[in-house]
Amino acid sequence: MTSQKISFPRQHAKTMRFTLGAPRAFTVSPDGERVIFLRSDSGTDRSGRLWVLDLPEGGTPKERVVADPGALLGGSAERLSAQERARRERSREGSSGIVGYAVDAAAELAAFALSGKVYVAELRAGTARALPVPGPVIDPRPSPDGRHIAYVSKGALRVVGAEGDGDRALAEPEGEGVSYGLAEFIAAEEMQRSRGFWWSPDSDRLLVARVDDGPVRRWWIADPAHPDRRPAEVAYPAAGTPNAEVRLFVAGLDGTRTEVVWDRARHPYLVQVHWSSAGAPLLLVQARDQQSQLFLAVDTETGATQTVHVDEDPVWLEIFPGVPAWAPDGRLVRIADEGGARVLAVGDRLLTGAQLQLQAVLDIGESDVLVAASAGEEAADPEIGETHVYRVNELGVERVSEGAGVHSAVRSGGVTVLVSHSPERPGARTEVFRDGKRIATVASFAQEPVLSARVRLTEGGARRIPCAVLLPDGYQESDGPLPVLMDPYGGPHGRRVVAAHNPHLTSQWFADQGFAVVVADGRGTPGRSPGWEKAVKDNLVLGVDDQIEALHALAGRFPLDLGKVAIRGWSFGGYLAALAVLRRPDVFHAAVVGAPVTDQRLYDTHYTERYLGDPAERPEVYARNSVLTDEGLSGAADQVRPMMIIHGLADDNVVVAHSLRLSSALLSAGRPHEVLPLSGVTHMTPQEQVAENLLLLQVDFLKRSLELPR
Repeated sequence: MTSQKISFPRQHAKTMRFTLGAPRAFTVSPDGERVIFLRSDSGTDRSGRLWVLDLPEGGTPKERVVADPGALLGGSAERLSAQERARRERSREGSSGIVGYAVDAAAELAAFALSGKVYVAELRAGTARALPVPGPVIDPRPSPDGRHIAYVSKGALRVVGAEGDGDRALAEPEGEGVSYGLAEFIAAEEMQRSRGFWWSPDSDRLLVARVDDGPVRRWWIADPAHPDRRPAEVAYPAAGTPNAEVRLFVAGLDGTRTEVVWDRARHPYLVQVHWSSAGAPLLLVQARDQQSQLFLAVDTETGATQTVHVDEDPVWLEIFPGVPAWAPDGRLVRIADEGGARVLAVGDRLLTGAQLQLQAVLDIGESDVLVAASAGEEAADPEIGETHVYRVNELGVERVSEGAGVHSAVRSGGVTVLVSHSPERPGARTEVFRDGKRIATVASFAQEPVLSARVRLTEGGARRIPCAVLLPDGYQESDGPLPVLMDPYGGPHGRRVVAAHNPHLTSQWFADQGFAVVVADGRGTPGRSPGWEKAVKDNLVLGVDDQIEALHALAGRFPLDLGKVAIRGWSFGGYLAALAVLRRPDVFHAAVVGAPVTDQRLYDTHYTERYLGDPAERPEVYARNSVLTDEGLSGAADQVRPMMIIHGLADDNVVVAHSLRLSSALLSAGRPHEVLPLSGVTHMTPQEQVAENLLLLQVDFLKRSLELPR
């Protein structure tokens, strides 16, 4: 079967949303001679390989495979431990084979886990081998000098020589629920911290997180399709309940161990750790209410910490990739919300202003900082949905990326890998530059979609809400107004109005079924300003108001039939969809509600408390922002609209209790609805058949509910 004959839903599922075969996870060697990356062999192959792009001075760049899972496993099936599956769920990793790797300081040696074993690859020679260590193995990482590999097995942090010699435990769990070297649920799910140990620049010791999830309440996730199997035990820190206890130790290769000390009662969240040759280990720790955080320097001999900087915010403090870190000259690099703008700070200087909305620090060089940013509130052009790469220093700001799109970069040794998505073409273009001159491209094996997204990026309403509008292929004005499908995420950390092609493919497919599809990024979504994001404090339901404002504003410019308006969404988008038809049935006439958070008390601490506070202290805020309470539906209007509820029974992030309680409340209120339970499916829905049929079933439901031709 060729890609020209396959349907979009099947292709979308088989290609894992067109991510398979695309290069990713780039590392540039400090000498600028190699680019390391992951890529599978085709647009339908889920097994990632480890590749190297050689960049010889004056020679021709050449790609080569250095680790092939099929060859390393001898054709046998890959086996994953429960902990590894959980790690992949937290990172939304649905592929197989080599899904991550780490390198030494020179990028000469790579380490990765495959089927529960440690493998090392010599990147110049192109050879890979397994090390004889106890498993199952999680997160192996070479020391900067390449002589040792640290890894986690059965909750213990262990270290082994790069030749497989001298394997030993540096820290072993003292009891049930204790682990060393792993990120706890909250860190991995909400703080963007996926690791739990960090090598020293001198390769003689490590910082190691100790996690005790004993205080965390236990939930049980069963698979009703397999009653013979025991329910999975999950330590889930729901809002207002205890978190895991996280401590940090300096562990020497000689077996010594020193605890790092800070006021964990006041700042219990270990958000980020940075350890480089530019200074002492640097910690970012945060208060539970997320309104204060400390940047701490660690004395590795005594474990004492010294405050380098303090941030406070009466609303909340956001977390950003790449910071905090030391500049080579020892100044602190951070992203801060100052004067209504999100800016780059180096030492005591702010190097950007309200023209840019900083998103991440990508690299810190001797003379500049490489950042990703979108247009800020004072930008001359709103650049709807765009993200660009900039070089920033005391002399000013220089844009590195070109053309409308979403751009990111990795840089080292004078070499920059620039990954660019644009609205006009599918997939991404990956280019390699040396000293500003393009010297190579990295091939993508991702499939070409069988349809093209024809997205119009615009703004709607008095608030200038960023919107994407998609109409059916071949639509003409004489065809008249179209039924509308609002297709939002619409909440924190989930920007959907982006200047890229592939993110709009599913919306375009729905449009081609006869809808005008509108995607609106209302207040709370990232990429515009701190005030825009923080407007949802205590009031997540503002997202529904913004969907309505965008809908009505766009109706004057696009062929929208306001008498037939549906909404669909997943996760936060599912929450918005449920609220929309329950509280505003005068506007919304049907909803597909996917994996929704319906009772805010059942979602996790770090996320929910950031926006709504402590449920014990503010029960009325939680009730107002929930779809339902213990008494039933919350704030529902009298008019009843059709609703399809979809949820994976194996979801350990938004557990299926949210949807089951919603269904019970609807039934108690005499409201007809449909429930689609997905056996064995998590929050990601990676299964091919499930992902395909979900699209088809949603279209059928929407057409039935809006009384459209089928």
